[in-house]
Amino acid sequence: MKTLFIDCGAQLEKVFRRVHRADDPPVTVNAQPQIQAADIPRLLDGYDICIDDHSYLPTKEIAQCKSLRHIVFCGTGASSYMDIPALASLGVTVHTYRGYGDTAVAEHTIALMFACARDIALSDRKVRGGVWQPLEGLQLFGKTLGVIGLGGIGRQVARIGAGIGMTVIGWNRTPRPECGVTQVPIDELLARADVVSLNLSLTDETRGFLDAARLARIKPGAILVNTARGALVDEAALIGALESGRIGRAGLDVFHAEPIKPDHPLARLDNVTLSPHAAFRTPEASENLLRRALDIVRKVQGYPAV
Repeated sequence: MKTLFIDCGAQLEKVFRRVHRADDPPVTVNAQPQIQAADIPRLLDGYDICIDDHSYLPTKEIAQCKSLRHIVFCGTGASSYMDIPALASLGVTVHTYRGYGDTAVAEHTIALMFACARDIALSDRKVRGGVWQPLEGLQLFGKTLGVIGLGGIGRQVARIGAGIGMTVIGWNRTPRPECGVTQVPIDELLARADVVSLNLSLTDETRGFLDAARLARIKPGAILVNTARGALVDEAALIGALESGRIGRAGLDVFHAEPIKPDHPLARLDNVTLSPHAAFRTPEASENLLRRALDIVRKVQGYPAV
């Protein structure tokens, strides 16, 4: 069976070379991080397994890849980039995995929270533009952090939040008493939290989870941080809430369509801090990410576990 890493890119390629061992299956690496849909059938011609970092794999193009049987998506959010049931009907199995970078994503979440609270990105732009205008920020000590989703990442966010003196409350689809976080109904969390951190997985049940009605229940002036998936939030309603000031600030690492375009409304709002889906991008998390992908390739090809 032949394997192609379809969108490795120069940054990840260095990591991949470190974690790919001599006894691993051979993997062809395409070093272009951005691929066009029209190129997918050509790139995957003759390959049985595709490792996908974060590229869109439309069903129409995958249907032309006659030898493809497995897609190993690097992470959990494959449903944002491909239609998994449709691919299954073509005989293509999509493999995902979690837990490779919980601490990295949580630290980025907290970084965005601080950046929003103190308008770091806006201040940086103003100073570079010759405007010396100190901005009054939000002190986080003693404030309430609401964590939506208490999986591995959410629990790490809660841990760090508590460590800096915030009152942490949480909500999970199924109660998790073992995680040590006070859990409350979602409407109560939205009404109480000064900072809302969105850490849910994207599923059919959670798509659009923060719809217009729920966004309207968020405490006026609160900060919203999303390092999970853009499709968890009603984007048009979020933009309206930010424009009106109903939501005070947002720190966003994920978007409905990536990369986000420079003229996108979110990119033009001063009360929004953006990062390019980079929350897990640390050497430690990237090594875990790619090692886990290779372990799945080994299993699919019948190599012994390591």
